[in-house]
Amino acid sequence: MKMKRKIKFLLLCLIALTQLFPLYWLFTFSLKSNGEIFGENPIGLPQIWRWENYGNAFTQTNLIRYFLNSVFYSMATVAVAGILSAMAAYAIARMKWKLKSLVFGIFALGIMIPAQAALLPLFQVLDKTGLKGGYLGLLIPYIAGALPMSIMILIGFYKSIPIEIEEAACIDGCGIFRCFAAIILPIVKPAIATASIFTFLGTWNELMLANTFVDSDRYRTLPVGIMSFAGQYSTDWGLIGAGMVIATLPTIVIYFILSNQIQDSLVAGAVKG
Repeated sequence: MKMKRKIKFLLLCLIALTQLFPLYWLFTFSLKSNGEIFGENPIGLPQIWRWENYGNAFTQTNLIRYFLNSVFYSMATVAVAGILSAMAAYAIARMKWKLKSLVFGIFALGIMIPAQAALLPLFQVLDKTGLKGGYLGLLIPYIAGALPMSIMILIGFYKSIPIEIEEAACIDGCGIFRCFAAIILPIVKPAIATASIFTFLGTWNELMLANTFVDSDRYRTLPVGIMSFAGQYSTDWGLIGAGMVIATLPTIVIYFILSNQIQDSLVAGAVKG
């Protein structure tokens, strides 16, 4: 038994190292010169810790604006998509109405159709309506793209809730909106947290739409801004690494904040399943 525990411990340590190595490499990458990155010392610790790469990222570029733009896009998308998907999924999973199957099928198509296929028609629609190039030109596609996956996650969770809870609430005088807000939403908070993490990561890391629909430096997101750090003739890769570290930190923080909610969602789904 002791030998088996040691083997399991060693395997877990090995898995942990393989998961943490990319973060280590990215951090050390951000503190090196181009010479170290491309030959002298690609994996080891920096010979000279170039902390000025972070200072240059803030002072020589518009990184702060890009960061704030990404925060705005991500938070707005999570908030609006979370509210809309929670209500839409509840209507599809728990209510009886004629077009329920059709609406569910439309949302399912949102997962099946790749974003690349909708890029050109979406570009034309936003251009003709005058929304391309501003905040709404990205927010609307982001919210619409986040709804299908969030709705699918929430529908499965709603269906696992006993219908007797809502029947008892109705007998006590709760209307549908009060029942949804006061009883159902607290129960599905773990599922909403799970959907919110997927929405946040998808919005924060999105590059294709932001690079296509945004022309002005004022509205650029962090991934597009970091991509613009690469010069035509020379590139400071340490500066790009510093920007990548700054872009990665919020995703790690958000995951740790909501990780307990995700675990609760998985445990609840396993028990109810």
